[in-house]
Amino acid sequence: MSSREFKHFEDYVDFLESRDPGAVINAMRLVGEREEKKYITYSKNVFIPLCNWCRNLCGYCTFRREDYRLMKEREVKEILLKGDRYGCKEALFTFGERVDENPKVREELKKMGYEGILEYLYHLEDWCLNNTNLLPHTNCGLLEYQELKMLKEVNASMGIMLENSSERLMETVAHRNSPGKDPKKRLEMIENAGKLKIPFTTGILVGIGESSEEIVKSLMDIRKLSEEYGHIQEVIIQNFRSKRGIPMENFKEPSPLRMLKVILVAKMILPPEVSIQVPPNLNRETGQLFLLAGVDDWGGISPITKDYVNPEAPWPEIETLREYTEEAGYRLKERLPVYERYISSEWLSERILKKIYSLYRE
Repeated sequence: MSSREFKHFEDYVDFLESRDPGAVINAMRLVGEREEKKYITYSKNVFIPLCNWCRNLCGYCTFRREDYRLMKEREVKEILLKGDRYGCKEALFTFGERVDENPKVREELKKMGYEGILEYLYHLEDWCLNNTNLLPHTNCGLLEYQELKMLKEVNASMGIMLENSSERLMETVAHRNSPGKDPKKRLEMIENAGKLKIPFTTGILVGIGESSEEIVKSLMDIRKLSEEYGHIQEVIIQNFRSKRGIPMENFKEPSPLRMLKVILVAKMILPPEVSIQVPPNLNRETGQLFLLAGVDDWGGISPITKDYVNPEAPWPEIETLREYTEEAGYRLKERLPVYERYISSEWLSERILKKIYSLYRE
């Protein structure tokens, strides 16, 4: 397969379906010829799962709990202050989508003095900016335009996983009970973030029953929004992991080769300035090899909090990650939750920009 054949939708699909090892070797060569990276980046963070109830019932999720827990303000502040002492720079705030739809959550928030979860979130992120050196990043499912606009004031970046742009998956075990996974709504939110000039993270989930065509379409949809608005700073290629007790417990996980090929396709489809990320805790045995396929970011790594979405998969030690990275011929470099090219008044609120300049820029 020559380089000129990677021009059309069908070319990428054929590559994902191919069993020709020569096609993979050639694709790695093509990606390698365009690569100029010297560093693999990561963000040192704290993970704050503000509430683990969610209106969605995804077939692969263990985060959502009917016996939910809403974190108290004191708990959140303790984590933020501890993260500050450990030199973390990112505070990842996450919770289930539209938790206010749960009357018990809503009542609990009211007793705490808040009309809803976003008012509580804004208060906590405001406190974070005033009392620590951490920069907030929010990923909490679907948000409306005005909600994004409000949160931009106290966030360095935001995100939502597209997962896949296939409406067909809404009829499968993965998403049939998850109204918030409607790809039209997710793409609309990503577009609204672009209109508001919010530095943004998105990604796809591999292994939830999608076809090769649906993978390529999803990546092309992300590319279209990135080219129009320029706000997508990174795309996560996340592999489905089977877990005991989930509806998709018996689904096969994507093979290392499948992941490698998807990463290569993402690298060829997405604009060159968009980083490709794989979660290192979900790819302990293979992540190092994925660096050779174009991955250039490890995402958030926390020295003090676990991955509450994948609690069975602990983060690697940062020094271990450094060794893996250097063995592959690259250097590990810490970054902020907002990428360097977005650090300007065009992309950030005055408050966030002032904080970055006072703390992290000479």
